[in-house]
Amino acid sequence: MYATRARQARPEAFTARPSIAERLGLPYMDGALMLSAVALAAFSVFVLSQTTVHDVPGSPNYFADRQAIYVGLGVVGMYLLTRVDYSRFRELRVGIYTFLCVSISLVFVFGFVARGSRRAFDLPFFSFQPSELGKLLLALALAGFVIDGARRGFDRRRTLRYLAFGLVPAALVFLQPDLGTSLVFGAITLAVMYVGGARWTHLAAIGAAAVALATVVLVVAPAVGTPVLKGYQEERLTSFLHPGEDSSDADYQQNQAKIAIGSGQKTGRGDRATQTRLDFVPERHTDFIFAVIGERYGFGGAALVLSLYALLIWRALRIVTLSKNSYGTLVAGGIAAMLLFQVFVNVGMNLGIMPITGIPLPLMSYGGSSVLATFLAIGVLQSIHMQARLSQKGRFAW
Repeated sequence: MYATRARQARPEAFTARPSIAERLGLPYMDGALMLSAVALAAFSVFVLSQTTVHDVPGSPNYFADRQAIYVGLGVVGMYLLTRVDYSRFRELRVGIYTFLCVSISLVFVFGFVARGSRRAFDLPFFSFQPSELGKLLLALALAGFVIDGARRGFDRRRTLRYLAFGLVPAALVFLQPDLGTSLVFGAITLAVMYVGGARWTHLAAIGAAAVALATVVLVVAPAVGTPVLKGYQEERLTSFLHPGEDSSDADYQQNQAKIAIGSGQKTGRGDRATQTRLDFVPERHTDFIFAVIGERYGFGGAALVLSLYALLIWRALRIVTLSKNSYGTLVAGGIAAMLLFQVFVNVGMNLGIMPITGIPLPLMSYGGSSVLATFLAIGVLQSIHMQARLSQKGRFAW
């Protein structure tokens, strides 16, 4: 009785306190998606702080500090995109696609050369790779194009047109050369088309054409003396087919990565991780960071990382089904494919079951462009999720 009178006298004292998400203006944020992304990024900073101490003389935390800055900027960008109505990107599809192609093309003129490739702009504080942001831009633009012509069904002409929309920027990236990112562009294109209702016969024909093209490039062209790819590119794509050999740099990289992962066993070797600590594993802070995790933290550490990726991709796929409109469904499908393809290829590359393509491990591999672009993509997913929840509650999205 006394408690009832107290509530009547001071009702504000018994009002539930708003959650952190509500205080940030994000009451319907997908907490699991946010948790998995931030946890992966934080683990990346921790791993880099442990394994790159001696990489830059006089600056033991060089890579870790810079990665932490990228993560901070990425979280801010994610938050800002979460507050944006994603449906507006559909209206800007032509401008987004034009910016995508132009920014990638400008790399050929103003980009700098690193390891035989011209992929990025050299900015005052870091280098920016337009193709990393282009993954998200392609999903946003292509989804808009598919929705724009959805009333007429997926006939052969429209299938070819949407395929061309994806292949044009993919071809520009391939010429840099950057085979891995161009493959990601292709995966995003096919995913958006599949979610958009493309006929299975069209997708099967595209798959058959891709297999035929790979056969010509990797087998027929070298046999007749007119190779399409450079020697190191061909080695990277075929090294996983003959494990155990060290006849090329690609074979050596994958063999050392497999040795590192296997030596980690259940709990890892910690500071005794000689494969990665003594530089036997190349590119251990970028392409082969999963091998570092496997050796230093063993099966437990690798399982933790893969579990976080499983959670991240599951939430992205769930958003595909929750979206309030078809545009959000297509965009979420493209982003989910982008994340899944990169994780599958990078981890497979470290395990020796996939070719070396230079695809980074999202949120784990060192690199500002990749980290920022991935967080921005997650921000778009959060926007789709929040507006879907708002529409379910019978409220208008902002």
